[in-house]
Amino acid sequence: MTGSWSLHCHFIVLLCGWQLIHAQYESLGYPQSYLQPEEEHYSPPELPPDTPRIQLRLAGEKRKHNEGRVEVYYDGEWGTVCDDDFNIHAAQVVCRELGYVEAISWFPSSKYGKGEGRIWFDNVHCTGKEKSLALCSSNGIGVSDCKHTEDVGVVCSDRRIPGFKFINTLTNNIDSLNIHVEDVRIRAILSSYRKRVPVTEGYVEVKDGGSWMQICDEEWSQMNSRVICGMFGFPSEKRYNTRVYKMFARRRRHAYWGYSVNCTGNEAHLSSCKLGHPVSLKTNQTCGQGTPVVVSCVPGRAFAPTPMAGYRKAFRQEQSEPQPLVRLRGGAVVGEGRVEVLKNGEWGTICDDNWNLVAATVVCRELGFGTAKESLSGGQLGQGMGPVHMNEVECSGFEKSITECRFNMDSESLGCSHEEDAGVRCNVPAMGFQQRLRLSGGRNPYEGRVEMLVERNGSLVWGTVCGEGWGTMEAMVVCRQLGLGFASHAFQETWYWPGDVNANAVVMSGVRCAGTEMSLAHCLHHGAHISCAKGGGRFAAGVSCSETAPDLVLNPQVVEETTYLEDRPMFMLQCAYEENCLASAASQTPANSYRRLLRFSSQIHNNGQSDFRPKASRESWVWHDCHRHYHSMEVFTHYDLLSPNGTKVAEGHKASFCLEDSECDEGIEKRYECANFGEQGITVGCWDTYRHDIDCQWVDITDIKPGDYMFQIVINPNYEVAESDYTNNIVKCRCRYDGHRIWMYNCHIGGSVSTETEDTFPGLVSNQVIHR
Repeated sequence: MTGSWSLHCHFIVLLCGWQLIHAQYESLGYPQSYLQPEEEHYSPPELPPDTPRIQLRLAGEKRKHNEGRVEVYYDGEWGTVCDDDFNIHAAQVVCRELGYVEAISWFPSSKYGKGEGRIWFDNVHCTGKEKSLALCSSNGIGVSDCKHTEDVGVVCSDRRIPGFKFINTLTNNIDSLNIHVEDVRIRAILSSYRKRVPVTEGYVEVKDGGSWMQICDEEWSQMNSRVICGMFGFPSEKRYNTRVYKMFARRRRHAYWGYSVNCTGNEAHLSSCKLGHPVSLKTNQTCGQGTPVVVSCVPGRAFAPTPMAGYRKAFRQEQSEPQPLVRLRGGAVVGEGRVEVLKNGEWGTICDDNWNLVAATVVCRELGFGTAKESLSGGQLGQGMGPVHMNEVECSGFEKSITECRFNMDSESLGCSHEEDAGVRCNVPAMGFQQRLRLSGGRNPYEGRVEMLVERNGSLVWGTVCGEGWGTMEAMVVCRQLGLGFASHAFQETWYWPGDVNANAVVMSGVRCAGTEMSLAHCLHHGAHISCAKGGGRFAAGVSCSETAPDLVLNPQVVEETTYLEDRPMFMLQCAYEENCLASAASQTPANSYRRLLRFSSQIHNNGQSDFRPKASRESWVWHDCHRHYHSMEVFTHYDLLSPNGTKVAEGHKASFCLEDSECDEGIEKRYECANFGEQGITVGCWDTYRHDIDCQWVDITDIKPGDYMFQIVINPNYEVAESDYTNNIVKCRCRYDGHRIWMYNCHIGGSVSTETEDTFPGLVSNQVIHR
């Protein structure tokens, strides 16, 4: 019995290690079965002898390696394909011929830029079953009446055809042909690196024709290493101990790939590099004087390699670092977000004109990630506030910071607005976090009971997380760790989700997250002594995740412009008194005396990607007779008056809130209206305005002495509703009160200025809200 239990434990440990190896390639979009035997086997197409021999590639202003302008090599010359009669079936043939599983879409009218040379195919008609584009009917190769403004482009799936074998069907040496391989990996060779997460050093191996092969290092360059490291989430490469690897290579037999690699160093993926010379392999499969290519990558500041055994914390936030000049906001996972840059002490965005993968990669490397998987345009990751600092950015790709790239500073005259905010998705190191967590029992992969893999008595076991104290921030971390976007709800009981009965035991309790952690294990929690009074069966923690989230931002300029004092008699404040909108001393105030109110307006924008909806369902909304509408949230905003040293001296709040669309940007219709028990919320692109003259839109300062103060407004203070960015939920103002009048100045969104400016507030005047 003891022997079988020991074997069982060893099997579990090996299985987990296998899962962590898988993690290295997840971020690149490769199929999860890449290490397993493939069911589908690729066999090179047999073409009729009279078929024109062509090669294809994707070129132009690409955003990812699997999309671009379709280019054809024929008769010693590269050319393009006209968009006349082109359709998804033709795109399917192109993608399959390039080694991708399928076509996703296609684009006419030179979306990826105009090509050069001949237009080899026009009026192409394909069924989708052809083995080569040359087998589709057309006007005839080289017969076209098109211009390069009609060059067609395609988007292929990320997934490669299992077992796809790159074959150069042309006898010419084409040094500008893209590399087509099934997969790429860094395989740790030395024992000290095999135990680390993430994998930072080892052989570069490509999978071609279903087999993993090494690359001969005879023509390998530092630029090639730079591209490989960037693919796997590392900003740079470094030297390694060549002598050790030469000794290792002499003791092993290797299977070499038949080509060398030619990268410029700017490519986001090996598939965008050019194919080098064929490698002449000797009969014993050696490559001349060469050995297998080795890369050694430098992880970013936040990613520290750790031994796999023990699964210690592998993500740390650097302290005492100088404030960066660039940051990402609004992304669901680390390495993703709207790009914001710091200029003259104020954070602003980048306009997406000319925004491309090269510029996006400069941002990613600057922040300690690898190359950019995607350069995003059109405010896809939410819209920023404040100025647009840069436009028409042009980078060489080797700049240390995006601020070193050439750009047009006059973004306003070019009509840039926040609808054109640029964003990025970066390659990040695979830390294996995704294998340590799962959702169980939900109706779809985006919801369920949270189950966690932990070590207990030398074995790895699945268990639940205590639901006591579980909230939105904790749910956010779970959704991020699983790559499922943002949290939409956090659940403290999950009896309606039948999880794995073998995972009912509570393995984590007392969880408190800041919301920025990459893994639930990095949050504060109880140690080995679990404390969960209700147990983990019915009351285990659960989540539901969403790809998008709202983002509320309060307009600071409106606060500054609408502030004033009002002395209001107590008999006119009964409604407000019932809702606790007055200072506690008001209970002793006679009906004929006055309360002094600091009044202002709030204009709250939803700049996110989905509507802001109250957490409470309609049946639990509360009718307030005084104000004649239903309140859908207990607390929506806090209004605080603080002394210069940060002590709270007066406070106000909206005890409940009626959420609706007051106004919207042009072209967007209002969806939410409080009246007549209507739906409540704030639509994306709309804002909810609470005017200075309505009840509770104030702070009671009756008992406050004249002096200098700080005024602070916090939206959604209890994180009751999930948002893509909580850092912009606060507005701060300087405030001066002389006993008769009040001045509000230097109002700004928290985090919209540098930390130095945040402390001193010199000259903040540009709090303009730029509409879409």
